[in-house]
Amino acid sequence: MEKYSNHFFIFARYLFKYQVNMSKSKVAILVVFLILAIDQVVKILVKTNMHLGEFKSVFGGWFMIHYIENPGMAFGLDIPGRFGKISLSLVRIVAIIAIIIYLRTLIQKNAKTSLIICISMILAGAIGNILDCSFYGLLFDKGTVYDPQIKDWIGYPGLATMNFKGYAPAFKGCVVDMLYFPLVEGTYPSWVPFKGGESFIFFRPIFNLADSAISVGVVIILIFQKRLFNNI
Repeated sequence: MEKYSNHFFIFARYLFKYQVNMSKSKVAILVVFLILAIDQVVKILVKTNMHLGEFKSVFGGWFMIHYIENPGMAFGLDIPGRFGKISLSLVRIVAIIAIIIYLRTLIQKNAKTSLIICISMILAGAIGNILDCSFYGLLFDKGTVYDPQIKDWIGYPGLATMNFKGYAPAFKGCVVDMLYFPLVEGTYPSWVPFKGGESFIFFRPIFNLADSAISVGVVIILIFQKRLFNNI
């Protein structure tokens, strides 16, 4: 573990070897900007060039681009109901404000650059997904919408266009997900309760770059927390 810890911190120092001339605030802004830019470019390209539900193989059968729209949380999780989306958006906004305040506090306390990078990754991921929810319903002409009669989300045919016609009010757009890693496919043994004989796929969730940034930032903090927080 110590070996991998050293590799991470060497990489962080290499990435920001000119940080003498770059404040930690600028490092945070740079990380957030880069992740957001890549995340949004990929989402817009997928949404405007792929049909909802379409697959494209990247590396064999274990890495695919699978375009879906997620009305809920990360990794395809959903909060059901008509007002679930607005509630989730409000929670996200509060979380983003809290992360910004915490990040500012860490910078004022001169926390390690590696920790600043991790928190910035989490912040960028949270902002990336709230941008989808807040503005995609206003920017694109097609998207997944909630039907109160059947109490479920309905997809759309054809390709979406970014023409500012809008398909939903603010905060009621859907998050674009596309990264799919069906690493292992098989069948549960007959002796497994409730699942015996059924097929399974690992890893089933479909996610995006913003989700990845959040996950990577959190995992790094959990693994190296003693080293990251030892000067705070």
